[in-house]
Amino acid sequence: MDASSFPDELSIATPASARGTEAAGVFLEIRGIAPWVGKVDSGEQQQLEPGPAARPAPAIVYVRSPLARRYRLTLRRDGTAVATIPVRGNEREARRFVDQHQEWLERARERQAKRPRAAEVWTVGTPVLWRGAMHAIRLAVGGEKPQVSVAADVFRVATLEGDLRPTLEAHFARRARIELPARAWELAAETGVDLKSVSVRNQRARWGSCSAGGAVSLNWRLVQTPDTVRDYIVYHELMHLREMNHGERFWARVAEVCPGWREAERWLKRHGGLLGL
Repeated sequence: MDASSFPDELSIATPASARGTEAAGVFLEIRGIAPWVGKVDSGEQQQLEPGPAARPAPAIVYVRSPLARRYRLTLRRDGTAVATIPVRGNEREARRFVDQHQEWLERARERQAKRPRAAEVWTVGTPVLWRGAMHAIRLAVGGEKPQVSVAADVFRVATLEGDLRPTLEAHFARRARIELPARAWELAAETGVDLKSVSVRNQRARWGSCSAGGAVSLNWRLVQTPDTVRDYIVYHELMHLREMNHGERFWARVAEVCPGWREAERWLKRHGGLLGL
């Protein structure tokens, strides 16, 4: 999955010799994929401004990618549709592609609207996702300062009044900066991947990314997911250090080290909204 990997994607193959869909020997592929996994920093994308024929909101953005081999229509979490234009494609055909698949896009938006979302404000009693399961925020007894618990973990807060989300998410992120790099190094050693560095970030559009230089970046929210899902994302990025693409060889490598990757993908698709992705 590249930088535009979103929950719903429709793509159409465009061979190198084809200029438009008429010559493409049309192959239609519909996939449900998780967000923003595995951005590969080996190419840039050029975003095209919508022309006069562009539809009003919800927006459709046209992006040209030198790495894309097919026209691709994807739906972001904010409802924006992104049409990716392959290296030998053109914006006219991309617009035709979007027009031809408006029904698919509407169904994707309907699915998106039904996905669960986290509460905007967290107070005592609010259920939050932690370590792969929903747990209510509870008052924690003991201690001189206010504390709350989420499952078996206790977190100190400045006050029990108001929104606890910023404070708790800061605690979660601190845990992630300790746990995620340690796990990435462990799995890199297990798989023999030459990992150079690991960073943990507050990414809003992807679970992880990597660079050709051996650097991996992980979303701190992975500490809220099940261990199997966290490990899948780490394996996914590590395998990119061997295959900087999303071709068959890449997915074969992922399946070899993480046989349950499809189940992890399904979990991300169903529950990613609880983490704002």
